[in-house]
Amino acid sequence: MLKKERVEYIQDKLQALYPHPPIPLSHSDPFTLLVAVLLSAQCTDERVNQVTPALFKLANNPFDMAKQSVESIQVIIRPCGLSPQKSKAIKRLSEILVEDYDGEVPADMLALEQLPGVGHKTASVVMSQAFGEPAFPVDTHIHRLAQRWGLTSGKNVTQTEKDLKRLFPKEKWNALHLQIIYYGREFCSARGCDGTVCEICTTCYPNRKKPKKVNKA
Repeated sequence: MLKKERVEYIQDKLQALYPHPPIPLSHSDPFTLLVAVLLSAQCTDERVNQVTPALFKLANNPFDMAKQSVESIQVIIRPCGLSPQKSKAIKRLSEILVEDYDGEVPADMLALEQLPGVGHKTASVVMSQAFGEPAFPVDTHIHRLAQRWGLTSGKNVTQTEKDLKRLFPKEKWNALHLQIIYYGREFCSARGCDGTVCEICTTCYPNRKKPKKVNKA
């Protein structure tokens, strides 16, 4: 199967499986999404969704969050891991949003990336899922699947993001990001598939006999 054929097949297959992929992190607005995505670093979405109700009961907007102590935030978010750094980042970014943006989350990639604890991937998720702007957030899971499916040979998520953006139409990026995540969880996980098990892997590479070695992100 040529790369162009793989791209079309993968796009059609994922659309058939997940025509309306929901956003996996519970949130009510751009601010709560931003905080939830920040918490999801090295943590499962399921765990984040267990933690955020208590956090957002404490404060669900930048004005109230900026008034909380780092300690009070940290106590709640401890199950998510990296709580010392994440609690400081949540408080400080809330202060910045109040001071510089009238309490609004900026719909601007560069502005988001300047906020504490917010890297390119987090900013991309917020731009995509909160503001509907075309973005293709790539985490380690998407990076792994893109290599298994022959869509990239990138040695890091930055290169993989560039390759995926080049292969797929811009209007498909936001849905595809979520569709690949859901497919990876259900059929092509790190342990459940090695590039020779799931339907997409076996359809794209029917003659592949050995596990597909992937470059770690």
